[in-house]
Amino acid sequence: MAEQKQELKRDLKNRHVQLIAIGGTIGTGLFLGSGKAIQLAGPSIIFAYLIVGIAIFFVMKALGELLLSNAGYQSFTDFANDYIGPWAGYVTGWTYWFCWIMTAMADIIAVGVYIRYWFDIPQWVPALICLIILLGLNLLTVKLFGELEFWFALIKVITILALIIIGFVMLVIGFESDSGAVTVNNLWKHGGLFPNGISGFLFSFQMVVFAFVGVELVGVSAAETSNPKKNIPSAINKIPLRILFFYVGALFIILTINPWEQLNASNSPFVQVFSLVGIPVAAGIINFVVLTSAASACNSGLFSTSRILYNLSRHEQGPATFAKLSKNHVPSNALWISAVVLSVGALLSKLIPQQAFSIVTTISAICFIWVWSIILISHIRYMKSRPDLHNKSIFKAPLTPFINYVVLAFFAIILVIMYFSEVTRMALLLTPVWFILLFILYGVHRKNNVHALNYEQRAK
Repeated sequence: MAEQKQELKRDLKNRHVQLIAIGGTIGTGLFLGSGKAIQLAGPSIIFAYLIVGIAIFFVMKALGELLLSNAGYQSFTDFANDYIGPWAGYVTGWTYWFCWIMTAMADIIAVGVYIRYWFDIPQWVPALICLIILLGLNLLTVKLFGELEFWFALIKVITILALIIIGFVMLVIGFESDSGAVTVNNLWKHGGLFPNGISGFLFSFQMVVFAFVGVELVGVSAAETSNPKKNIPSAINKIPLRILFFYVGALFIILTINPWEQLNASNSPFVQVFSLVGIPVAAGIINFVVLTSAASACNSGLFSTSRILYNLSRHEQGPATFAKLSKNHVPSNALWISAVVLSVGALLSKLIPQQAFSIVTTISAICFIWVWSIILISHIRYMKSRPDLHNKSIFKAPLTPFINYVVLAFFAIILVIMYFSEVTRMALLLTPVWFILLFILYGVHRKNNVHALNYEQRAK
C-alpha cells in the first residue's frame, strides 16, 4: 500500500504543491461570492474578511503545531483519531470529502454564471461540459494535473496583483468613470461603512467563510514536502500577508473604484469593475480569468475528493474499490464516484439557478467550520494530554488554549447567524442530515471491525 501511495503522489513537485495550495485559497468565494457579500455588508465587508481571516490564522497555527508534533501526521484526521477518538477521524475524513464536493459544486455552478457573460445559455450546460472535461483530464497523469493547476493558480495571483496595481493608479490620479471619480470616499459616502446595518454585516459572514475554504491545504501540503519543519511554519506565517493582500487589498480597490451599490450580487465584482469604468475588453479578459479560476478550482476539488476517498479506503474507512489505481497511477474509481456526485451541481443549476450557489456555499462553509473546529478541539486535547510535546514545540500556537475557545465560540455564532438569514437557513437545517448519516455509518463500520477481529482471534 505504501508503494501505491508513493506512485500516486510522486509526480507532484514542491512548486506544484505550494502554488496549488495558494491558488486553492483564492477562488470562486472571492471572485464571485464577494459580489453577494458586498451587497449584504457594503464596505464593511472589508472588516468581515479581516475578522474571519484572523480566526482562520489561529486555526492554522494550531494545525501547524499539531502536524509538527508527530512526524507521522499528514492530515487532521490523523491527530483527530489520537486526541478525540476514531469516530472523529472517520467523521472528519468523510466530511472533508463532502466539503470539497460542495466547494467544487459551487465552482461548476460559477462556470455556468461566467459563460453567460458571453452566451445566453442555461447555466447547467457549461457546468456539465466543464465537469466532463475535468474528469477526462484527471483520469490522465497526475503530472498533467499539477502542471495545469500551477499555471492556473499563477494566472489567479497575477490577475489580483494587476487589479490592485491598476486600481491603485486609478485612485492616485483620480480616474473619472461613468459612476464618478475613483476615490477612497466611495467607502463611506454611499450610506456609510455599514449601509445595511449590523444585520447586513453579520449575514455576509457565511460567504466570507466560504471564501477561505481550502486554506488548511497550505499546512497539509507543506507537511507533504521534504522539509516540513521549515515549510509548515513558513507557509502558515505568510497567511496574514496573503489575507491582507489578496482579500482585503482587492476588495478595498474594488470598493474605491465603484460605489458598492452599483455592483451586482449575481456577477463577479472583478468583471463588473472593468465594465463600469468603460474598459469592456479588459472586462472580457477578467471574465475569462475568473472562468478559468472556477474551472481550475473545480479541478482541484475533483483531484482532492478522489485522493480523500483513496486515503479513506486505504485506512479501511471506505469501500476497498476506491483504493485501486488505474494504469496511469490515478484512483480512477474514486474519481468517477466524485464526478457523479459533483454532477448534482449541474442539476441544481438547472432546477434552481438563482439559489444553487448560495445553498452549496452555505453547506460547504458549515462543513469546513466542522473541520476547523476539530483542529482546534484536537489542539486543546493535545495541550492537556501531551504538555511535554507542547513545551518543546518549535512552532507553538499563540494565546492557547484561550484563543481556541474564542474561535470556537465565534464559529458557533456564525452558525446562529446562518439560522436567522433566510438565504442560509434551509442549508443549515439540511446539513445535520449528513452528520447523522455519518455517525450511523461509523456505528456499522465499528461493528463490522469488531466482528472481523473476533473472527480472526477465533481462527488463531
